[in-house]
Amino acid sequence: MNKMIPTERIENRIYLIRDLKVMIDRDLAELYGVKTKTLNQAVKRNIRRFPKDFMFQLSEKEKIHLVTICDHLQELKYSYQLPYAFTEQGVAMLSSVLNSSRAIDINILIMRAFVKLRKNLLAHKDLMILFRKLEGKVGQHDIEIGLIMRAIEKMIKPEPKPPRKIGFQP
Repeated sequence: MNKMIPTERIENRIYLIRDLKVMIDRDLAELYGVKTKTLNQAVKRNIRRFPKDFMFQLSEKEKIHLVTICDHLQELKYSYQLPYAFTEQGVAMLSSVLNSSRAIDINILIMRAFVKLRKNLLAHKDLMILFRKLEGKVGQHDIEIGLIMRAIEKMIKPEPKPPRKIGFQP
């Protein structure tokens, strides 16, 4: 199964919407090898398994934004249906609703992709903290370097001589 679907393909289909990492129903249906309509019908038959923190429907504005940034979702542009977004927990719940060996295998890959993404974000967070510390130090050094440069400029520049007066001087 790992050779069929590269992890990068799954990672590239995890979006940040409403400050949540989610996957869209159309992408999930493609990965599971079912139609989007079939996936959504299975979810609706088991709606109690999908509270609002597991799944939500995108607004028209969110759909337009998603179509703008994702070339493979251009078909959504003309669809009157608003797509559903599934959080990591919602994706995990899908494996129990779509009861097939492919669904289980795909879910394992998706869960690994979410975990990898979380690890990458933590690594980036650590880097941001280091950069902020460094920025504070560099900022202070910039001030000190500026003072040193002005002192050196004063030493290098000769003192301006008073202008000589032109004309006869008794």
